[in-house]
Amino acid sequence: MSEGARGSGGKKASDLFIECLEEEGCEYIFGVPGEENLDFLDSLSRSTKIKLVLTRHEQGAGFMAATYGRHTGKTGVCIATLGPGATNFVTAAAYATLGGMPMLMITGQKPIKKSKQGRFQILDVVSMMGPITKFTHQMASSDNIPSRVREAYRLAEEEKPGATHIELPEDIADEHTDSRPLKRSQVRRPSADPKSVRQAVNALENAKSPVLVIGAGANRTMTGRMLLQFVEKTGIPFLTTQLGKGVIDERHPKFLGCAALSAGDFVHRAIEDSDCIVNIGHDVIEKPPFFMRDGGPTVIHVSSKTAEVDPVYFPHIEVIGDIANAIWQMKEDIVPSGSWTCGKMLEYRAAEVAHTAPLAADARFPIFPPHLVRQVRAAMPDDGIICLDNGVYKIWFARGYTAYRPNTVLLDNALATMGAGLPSAMMSAMLYPERKVMAICGDGGFMMNSQEMETAVRLGLNLTVLILNDSSYGMIRWKQANMGFADFGLTYGNPDFVKYAESYGAQGHRVESAAHLKELLAHCRDTPGVHLIDCPVDYSENDQILNKDIKALSKAL
Repeated sequence: MSEGARGSGGKKASDLFIECLEEEGCEYIFGVPGEENLDFLDSLSRSTKIKLVLTRHEQGAGFMAATYGRHTGKTGVCIATLGPGATNFVTAAAYATLGGMPMLMITGQKPIKKSKQGRFQILDVVSMMGPITKFTHQMASSDNIPSRVREAYRLAEEEKPGATHIELPEDIADEHTDSRPLKRSQVRRPSADPKSVRQAVNALENAKSPVLVIGAGANRTMTGRMLLQFVEKTGIPFLTTQLGKGVIDERHPKFLGCAALSAGDFVHRAIEDSDCIVNIGHDVIEKPPFFMRDGGPTVIHVSSKTAEVDPVYFPHIEVIGDIANAIWQMKEDIVPSGSWTCGKMLEYRAAEVAHTAPLAADARFPIFPPHLVRQVRAAMPDDGIICLDNGVYKIWFARGYTAYRPNTVLLDNALATMGAGLPSAMMSAMLYPERKVMAICGDGGFMMNSQEMETAVRLGLNLTVLILNDSSYGMIRWKQANMGFADFGLTYGNPDFVKYAESYGAQGHRVESAAHLKELLAHCRDTPGVHLIDCPVDYSENDQILNKDIKALSKAL
């Protein structure tokens, strides 16, 4: 830090950085500051608009910032120091970029103009962040802070949203500057070309059995409204990807199910019956809801970006622009066809519901996954939010949990990382304190960020953490068995989760029967504070159930 910088006119650069964040509407900064962030932290301490949320690990902070972006559409902000602090952001950055969540990471760095510590802790963080962000930049001049912050926000929120990164070295943070924050520009997304809309509508009107597939990019408030109006006018049935759950209320009579798998499930028979698929908000980063083939149905890609061509995805017609506007244009133009035949698709859905009902009624102990899904759905109100970690239970919830509203089922089917369930539930509880929130985690995923229980208690949040306990990495163990390998290397011991929760000041509970699970879910929902439920789960029939699905499908249809 140079004396010249300290004595020059204007405001301190770190003060300017905070003012730029305030101008962007930043409400929270999540993270674990370090020595290289102390100027920034000092400036933040004087902000009346931004709250620091101190977490116990940088990864949890990144997941919280990404979830803020997912819920609000505005950029979530997180902070870490250089070196190990920055490397701990990597998974969260990939989570946000692949999942389409706007997020800005701010990391510190040693002085770049005059260093006295050699290469201690120094990594090329900007190059490291390059492949997993939309924008990454090292600040080399305090005068450029306003334009770089504005650019980071602009790119984070531009479709497809994702992560951005700014590195703020110590000596730059301590400079003085006369620069001022830039105002946010007013931007409207471009509308789809009417000629491409006409092509899509013409293909639909000439189809025999059209179907809509709703993906992650359609999970926007106005897009959901337009899609519901489109379905009501046309009567075309719809299904969702995992990240598209809840865009339209799944109690709708035209709902065909969720493509929790890529093939072989009930919903895929409906897709196979279609001769025209409208894929809305799809990105090949999501696990594919269906596989295209030469000579197959006409596929219409409706999105804010052109399709990334893949061996299993090469759409015939593309409608590019604001998705809500594109669907509105299609709704206004289309004349529903009396020759559309979608009845068979709805029969597949009825067969799935009939097949699942007895499974969900199976009240064995340890708890059977379909029964668990039913009990959680019954316990959660219409606007309740469940936040899933990654594991085999994610498939059961995607298939069997009926989402009533957008962003009430938060799961990750892009990066599909473990460890995000608890931090995303914490962010949901902070944003919507009047709503019921539940984190649903495997025992393995929970332990990856379990230290954030302290953060949740310290923040006074109201949420339930449901741990599905099988003392193993269950999904990989299941696949290991399916591939004919010996059961090896995937089991472990767990702490006493009840005592573990209590050590953080949370309330711990252990499920003792299926009936007890129902009681505990209601109790935790209706009692303030942070609750943890240790729920033993029985995954022994995962493979048999999926085989039963196929057999039942053949028999029923």
